[in-house]
Amino acid sequence: TPCVVEGKVYAGSLDGFLYALDAKDGSLLWKYETEGQILGAANWMRSPEERIWILVGSYDNRLHCVDSTNGKAVWTYETGNYINGSPAVSDNMTVFGGCDAMIHVVSIIDGSKIKQIDSGSYIAASAAFVDGEVYIGNYDNVFMKADVDAGKVVWQYNQSDAPFFSSPAVGDNVVIVGGRDERVHCLNRDDGKVVWTFQTRGEVDSSPVICGDKVIVGSEDGRLYMIRLSDGSGVWSYEIGQPITSSPAVARAMVVVGCNDGYVYAFGAEK
Repeated sequence: TPCVVEGKVYAGSLDGFLYALDAKDGSLLWKYETEGQILGAANWMRSPEERIWILVGSYDNRLHCVDSTNGKAVWTYETGNYINGSPAVSDNMTVFGGCDAMIHVVSIIDGSKIKQIDSGSYIAASAAFVDGEVYIGNYDNVFMKADVDAGKVVWQYNQSDAPFFSSPAVGDNVVIVGGRDERVHCLNRDDGKVVWTFQTRGEVDSSPVICGDKVIVGSEDGRLYMIRLSDGSGVWSYEIGQPITSSPAVARAMVVVGCNDGYVYAFGAEK
């Protein structure tokens, strides 16, 4: 997924490069080489000097912090295995999971380790980081909340028989995540108890978006779903026909999503 900041587009590639492009004309500004493929989206933050730094994980087992102005490394942080997901940023920290089964908490100032929290199995999904709490799923069919200050897992949700590759959306009182058990799971943020589940007909690697009182998510059954946040009932769906593994974006009353058929779709109100 591209990251767009102040007129520039940052995107990783399986060739191991992070690319910086001009958003207006697509021209290449610079490219930064890692030593492994990049699957997760880049994220960004402001440095202490108010420069924009770009964060991206790689299959070289490292998280890279890159200066957006020149494409040079600011720091790198080494883990014990591949990094699939995207780093979350808050409170001068970045949080991400890895195939070493660890939830890594790293200082964004200098790339030093703050905490490592054992998730029990390798992590391919991206974390959500809100109010010092980390929400993330692993390959051992477990979704969890971890407390950064305490450095431990607070609760675990085990009512899935398949891994979590989807990244969670966090609401005021609930957290929502897709599962490879063909369901969308809505859990209470405080204790991890089930609020509702929504059944699709395919694996849900797409990451849900909470928008007002609705949830929007794609499925490998080829459908884009709109679900009611309060009770998990279906509001609307559109059958494209090919798997939707990417995550929808919502802006200006439109929903935009990519599909495995090679098209990008935009949905809006009827004209």
